[in-house]
Amino acid sequence: MRTALVKRETKETRISIELDLDGGQTDINTGIGFFDHMLTAFAVHSGFGLKVNVKGDLEVDCHHTIEDTGIVLGKAFAQAIGDKSGIARFGSFYVPMDEALGFCALDISGRPFLVFDASFPEEKIGGYDSCMTEEFMRAFAFNAGVTLHLKAVYGKNSHHITEALYKAFAHALKAAAMQTTYNKPLSTKGVL
Repeated sequence: MRTALVKRETKETRISIELDLDGGQTDINTGIGFFDHMLTAFAVHSGFGLKVNVKGDLEVDCHHTIEDTGIVLGKAFAQAIGDKSGIARFGSFYVPMDEALGFCALDISGRPFLVFDASFPEEKIGGYDSCMTEEFMRAFAFNAGVTLHLKAVYGKNSHHITEALYKAFAHALKAAAMQTTYNKPLSTKGVL
């Protein structure tokens, strides 16, 4: 079973994430409405079962809550994907969201890296700072061991740009995590 339960507690956040790469329920509660919306969209579009419960220091701002959620989700993904045997490994996807177009390409390589190319006209989307999209994706990539490239090809509305990126990320990750008939890691080295 490709599942994980990861908990993390610091002086800033208390996080519990359950992840099932083969489907399941979605239950998201971070205390940040727009972030809940993005994680729900991520779960729906990836087809992953995802339960996220976060208590963060929102009296400070949204930074710790969002970044730490990315850390824990990345660790959960790494645990659930295991030794990467029999997965497609690579995924890419474009998502249009009204006037915005988001693109994601990724490699479940064991070599964490992030290339993020997006700008946001509005600094805030509800209680979510637009700049936190990059921080979340970096935290995920470095804790999941994923090479992750994200680009907002164009767009004028921060909500649409952000949602296009999260959905493109979800579809690309779904494609890369898909099980194949190849029973080894997809690498000339024999390991990932």
